[in-house]
Amino acid sequence: MTGSRLALQARGVRFSYSDQETNEQLLAIERLDIEIPEGQFVSVVGPSGCGKSTFLKLISGLLPDYDGEIETLTPASGGMAHAMVFQDAALFPWYTVLGNVAYGLQCQGVSKKDAHARAMPLIKMVGLAGFESKYPYQLSGGMQQRANLARALTVDPEILLMDEPFAALDAQTRELMQAELLRIWAQARKTVLFITHQIDEAIYLSDRVIVMSARPGRILLDIPVDLPRPRELHIKRTPEFVALVDRIWELISTQLRANGSNGS
Repeated sequence: MTGSRLALQARGVRFSYSDQETNEQLLAIERLDIEIPEGQFVSVVGPSGCGKSTFLKLISGLLPDYDGEIETLTPASGGMAHAMVFQDAALFPWYTVLGNVAYGLQCQGVSKKDAHARAMPLIKMVGLAGFESKYPYQLSGGMQQRANLARALTVDPEILLMDEPFAALDAQTRELMQAELLRIWAQARKTVLFITHQIDEAIYLSDRVIVMSARPGRILLDIPVDLPRPRELHIKRTPEFVALVDRIWELISTQLRANGSNGS
């Protein structure tokens, strides 16, 4: 599934910001170099505050001032360079599922009729066929995130940026959504950069797991996940999977202990 072109290349990325209370300059990301081939699923884990979500915002353009270079694929005609999927589905309560999913296309100037026609296959892909006329309050948390994902896919992004999209879900729904995301990813064939605190989630979903250090964030380890695809949830109980979890957790826990001993 992985292509030969690079969907994302970051070189020497460094980001700092001013603390609003003290006016002190805080270094969030010290130096970050990463290459992600087209079609690859990459997850980023690390201690809280290590710059995981900040890096996504740099890629998306939400934080435009940084040092270094970030390059992404030029989108195909009618597509977008990237689309964000946040923890909060943030659906418009006055729109139906169809209206929410088609919204991005209409913002690009696509007619309502054509936008709805292009949105329907994505609604079916994420498993919401028959719910296109429902409003967000009529959906479960998992269904709202399916609609959120369909909305991001409808604008045909080169890279799907996902910032802890399942964090607000209960444990059972979260596992089901992980399996669903892999199914959708296999069909959509998009490059994904996925932020999570859950190590097992990162390993289950990904081709690679990037482990970041405590602030200022830098890459400690870039681990390939050589587990066969397609993956069922029971793979999480295999010795190979558990060994990867233990390896990553040991690295992160070392960072947490060191950060705690420094009093920060």
